[in-house]
Amino acid sequence: MSSSLFTLILIFSALSAIQLVYYIVGRLQPSKDYTAIGFRIKTWWGMLFIFCLATLFNPIVSLLSLMALTFFALKEYFSMIKSKKADRRLFLWAYLSIPVQFYWIYIEWYGMFIVFIPVYIFLFLPIPRLINKGTVGFLRSVSQAQWGLMLMVFGLSHLAYFQFATPQYGAGLVLFLVVLTQLNDVVHHLASMYFGKRKVVPTANPYLTWEGFACAFIVTTGSSYLIYPYLTPLDLTFGIVSGMLISLSGFFGSLTVSVLKRDLLIGDDDKFESLKKSYLSRVDSLTYTSPIFFHVIRYFFDFM
Repeated sequence: MSSSLFTLILIFSALSAIQLVYYIVGRLQPSKDYTAIGFRIKTWWGMLFIFCLATLFNPIVSLLSLMALTFFALKEYFSMIKSKKADRRLFLWAYLSIPVQFYWIYIEWYGMFIVFIPVYIFLFLPIPRLINKGTVGFLRSVSQAQWGLMLMVFGLSHLAYFQFATPQYGAGLVLFLVVLTQLNDVVHHLASMYFGKRKVVPTANPYLTWEGFACAFIVTTGSSYLIYPYLTPLDLTFGIVSGMLISLSGFFGSLTVSVLKRDLLIGDDDKFESLKKSYLSRVDSLTYTSPIFFHVIRYFFDFM
């Protein structure tokens, strides 16, 4: 516990310093838009809180916190969809799948956890939409709901399984993953803001540039090398590879969700701007980094 307390104090101090720098820079350069970075820092504080709950108290508390996170992310995703009355029952069944997915985590039934949404929900979710609802818009409604469940529930639920798959190292691995994912996003945003020129998808996200990707990849990999001995049981090779993997998958996660939001909100620019401050904008990269990092570690290491 003394080691965990030392890690918590160290991370708290680092976050406090970052928060102070963010406040000072925002005052010195009011013309720059640092809103996205501010929300990333808030996400760090939130995940530190969950880390404290998992480490110092009961992992069930962190499980419930992450379950609430997936609910709000899915709720915001559904709010972007131009839905009809016939879709409400479909959305209800999607919401009801969240506690079931997290129940499999609680009882540590990995086999059901890994197939419940990709297989069983995929096969049975269309049924509520079929019954007495007609065929118009069927494929669009069902596919949009399944996309949301895969990203916001299945992807993010891996964050909760770390603590149950490896109680000794789970909390540290989650914090390691979240810190590097959010750091990758922040560095990408800053690098793109100051010297990014070649945009990846200018119509969906003006902050994603190839220069930003290169800087974020280098910084995230270097940071992974520095912090992996304190938060993870990984060896040197995987300490470095993990940073590369998180940076690359985080880039694709952010890119995918950006394009997805733009596609769903075509013609509704006001709503698009308001959702930049949403839960979905804070966890977009985690929808990719969480499952990829989880399964790579589980495949190569026995402690998972």
